[in-house]
Amino acid sequence: MAFIIKPLVTEKMTAITEKQNKFGFIVRPQANKLQIKKEVEELYNVTVTDVNTMNYAGKNKTRYTRAGLVKGRTNAVKKAIVTLKEGDTIDFYSNI
Repeated sequence: MAFIIKPLVTEKMTAITEKQNKFGFIVRPQANKLQIKKEVEELYNVTVTDVNTMNYAGKNKTRYTRAGLVKGRTNAVKKAIVTLKEGDTIDFYSNI
């Protein structure tokens, strides 16, 4: 089962990557650190030294429309920050 949904490519994550050799991913909520580590090592052929995970709850959203008040909720997300061995790197832009 694929646990990684997509890589995190934001300004903040790019700055962390350049300074500390850490890469971010959006992962499935049921994924644990060992599964994430194994999948990153298989996909990108790198050595993972550390995995940190964060769970974000979905937020309630409300907007006013012509039809009335519309209520909804954003999706809950789990993020993983993966630290690589010194010298290893991941190039997300190689397939472009």
